[in-house]
Amino acid sequence: MRLSQSFTRSLALSCLAVVIVVGAALAEKFEPRVGQPGKDVVWVPSPQALVDRMLDIAKLQPGEYHMDLGSGDGRTVITAAKRGATAVGVEYNPNMVALARDAAKQAGVSDRATFIEGDLFQADISKANVITLFLLPDINLRLRPKILDLRPGTRIVSNSFDMGDWTPDQTIQAGPECTSWCRAHLWIVPAKVQGTWKLPDGGELTLEQKYQVITGTLRQGASNMTISTGKVIGDQITFTAGTAQYTGRVNGNTIEGIAQTSAGWRAIR
Repeated sequence: MRLSQSFTRSLALSCLAVVIVVGAALAEKFEPRVGQPGKDVVWVPSPQALVDRMLDIAKLQPGEYHMDLGSGDGRTVITAAKRGATAVGVEYNPNMVALARDAAKQAGVSDRATFIEGDLFQADISKANVITLFLLPDINLRLRPKILDLRPGTRIVSNSFDMGDWTPDQTIQAGPECTSWCRAHLWIVPAKVQGTWKLPDGGELTLEQKYQVITGTLRQGASNMTISTGKVIGDQITFTAGTAQYTGRVNGNTIEGIAQTSAGWRAIR
């Protein structure tokens, strides 16, 4: 079948127009907008001054594994990578992921800064030493059970928003150069110590736990002492029973440490 010259010319022009439109769309650079909707939250960038302070209070060290949930334009991940961490951002918006990858490349840290396109609720956070967040309180609460199951000592830092009744271990403000979204909270995942622990001398340590705060009793011989000022920060436990202060390190179902009244103490659950 032979097509007319006018039809052939019209078809060619139509194809050319499609190519031009598609090419223009591909060439248009994605520009994030403050307040643009996302899967779980709208996008608002963390001020760089606060990002720096968040990583400071987390005491992020070179070689540690950092994760940012809802990583947006990637600035927190890139900052962590510049400090020598292996840093991973999880972001649902593919345009944001592409933007962050490009920024990491320009910053010269693409070998240490990785961006995953995915759902932050599905992300594997088990390897993280430090996790940063800028999410709404209800999102933090949904993540909280998963966070509390992490390795004791994992540091969690949230821009502005809290974790419900889990009191932060530290709250800081960024410096005067920060004008909005300038507060951050730090939590250190506590070891799980609730239960009954046996001491070698026949004593018994009974602990109740709410996040990093512990209460309970210590029975030694005829004495049954109430525990006060009890706390668990990571794998470190401290409490006072009677007039003696106890400190120790929790390793699964064993606690070993020092008491004022003896050279050392040990308890097994």
